[in-house]
Amino acid sequence: MSNNGRAEQKNVLGSPLVPCCLDPITGWYRDGFCRTDEHDQGSHTVCSQLTSTFLEYTKSLGNDLSTPRPQFGFPGLSPGDRWCLCAGRWREALRAGVAPVVVLEATHESALRLNTLNEMSNN
Repeated sequence: MSNNGRAEQKNVLGSPLVPCCLDPITGWYRDGFCRTDEHDQGSHTVCSQLTSTFLEYTKSLGNDLSTPRPQFGFPGLSPGDRWCLCAGRWREALRAGVAPVVVLEATHESALRLNTLNEMSNN
C-alpha cells in the first residue's frame, strides 16, 4: 500500500476512514488517520479519546504517552486528546476495565482482527 492510500482504507463501519486527530497529529503515518500497512507492527488502528485512567494504565506498562518528548516531535497527550492506539493495547485495556472510548468512524477496519465492533461500540 502506498502512502497515498487513504481513499481506499475503510473504517470499522465499512465507510471511508475519517481523521482521528490533527492536533496533536496522530497515526502510523502521522497524518491524522489511523491507517496502517504491513510495516505497522503494532497496528495503530483504534482511534480513541484518551482518559487519565488509560494514560496512567499504559504508562504503567512502559508506554508513557503523557510525557512530552520534543526530541521526537511528540507533545505528550492529555485526557480528551484523540490518538491512534495499537489494537492489542486497546484490547488489553478493555480486559483491565480501562479502555478509552473508540471513535468508530476514525478506527481502521483492521482493528476488527483483534476487537469486535460490539466491544468497541459499547465501551
